[in-house]
Amino acid sequence: MRLISIPDSKYDNYRLDVIFDGYKWDPQFLDSSTIARHILVITEEEHKELERLTESLDKETIQAEEMLNNNLDLAKPLALPGKINKELKKMKNYQADRHIRLMRYDFHPTIEGNWAISEVNSDVPGGFAEASLMPEIAAKLLKDENYRCINFADILVNAITQKVKQSGKIIFVHCTSYSDDRQAMQFLGDRLKRIGFNIIYAAADHLRFENKEAFCLLGGNTGKIDAIFRFTPLEWLIDIKPKRWQGYFDTVTPSCNHPIAIFAQTKRFPLVWDALEKHGLKVNTWRKLLSETLEVKDAKNKEGFIFKPACGRVGENISIREACSDDEYETIMRDVKKHTKKYIAQKKFISRPLISPEGESFHVCLGSYSVEGKAAGYYARISKTPRIDSYAADIPVLIESNRKGIENDRQRGI
Repeated sequence: MRLISIPDSKYDNYRLDVIFDGYKWDPQFLDSSTIARHILVITEEEHKELERLTESLDKETIQAEEMLNNNLDLAKPLALPGKINKELKKMKNYQADRHIRLMRYDFHPTIEGNWAISEVNSDVPGGFAEASLMPEIAAKLLKDENYRCINFADILVNAITQKVKQSGKIIFVHCTSYSDDRQAMQFLGDRLKRIGFNIIYAAADHLRFENKEAFCLLGGNTGKIDAIFRFTPLEWLIDIKPKRWQGYFDTVTPSCNHPIAIFAQTKRFPLVWDALEKHGLKVNTWRKLLSETLEVKDAKNKEGFIFKPACGRVGENISIREACSDDEYETIMRDVKKHTKKYIAQKKFISRPLISPEGESFHVCLGSYSVEGKAAGYYARISKTPRIDSYAADIPVLIESNRKGIENDRQRGI
């Protein structure tokens, strides 16, 4: 794994291509650019290993979800929000083969030379265009047949066509006021529209459910829906308070993702592993790759633990001391003390930074997608700190089939 720099003379055009051709409408977070000035290259061997680990994790995760769904008493340590807990019993009609399953596992290289994972985004993983178009745009800069990329959208679209009738009506449920949500939905919707699907962009309360089937309420698009693509996080629905959000739990309308995803989405997921293994389900790959995870109270006086929000996203409120200002760290620790069940304690792994050709140090989060149980490409971000949060930059991932070395890349000047 290594970084290739995009020359200054080509970066501005590259950035414009990513924004206008690559659906990257939100290229900034405050004063920080979210489009990296580098390309992340992984070897064919690394790619094969990541594929194997992703599919092994996915198999364990899906089995765990179904066991928890059928044995809700085992899910109590997850401490899910009360309103969601009340709805879980409705998922007894869940049939995996009816729905489209999408997840993303976030991998990090460690100083020991191994991989560690920080989480699975099992509910509403993003980064669709960045994992599909950004690598293709970057590959054009290299003009080298020894580099290839995976178009994530090709794989996801194919999975959708297997579960949704041709020319069917698909509703994209998202937070309509956020450009980063809309860019993901627009990118995928445009892909599906080109092959004949009827696409509707909507908010969570633009659906009603009748006899467990979904119907659209938007003028001009009213009627039965053939599939739901939900991009609004399940726990956010509680705060948004749409009138009919409970219908998502037991709908027979094909969904991506079905609310069964909430079991693994919470960072408290490892707290049920012992119980799952007592019932015969093994989570060996998870145990190998995820650091020791404890209740907050059980980490008291233990060295090397950080705290994470159980329902946190985008690296928010993770107590990595060197990545926080003093005020932020103190605020996080006060909240941990006040709301212990909303956090977990996790043994901190030491991220191995990559050094750019210019000598800069970057930490990498390499998100590996799975679609219907199979590895499906990468969405990566890099940061100057070990915490990969909203300040991190999106970086394209290319696979190198014939490594030439950093010096060769420098000599070519891309």
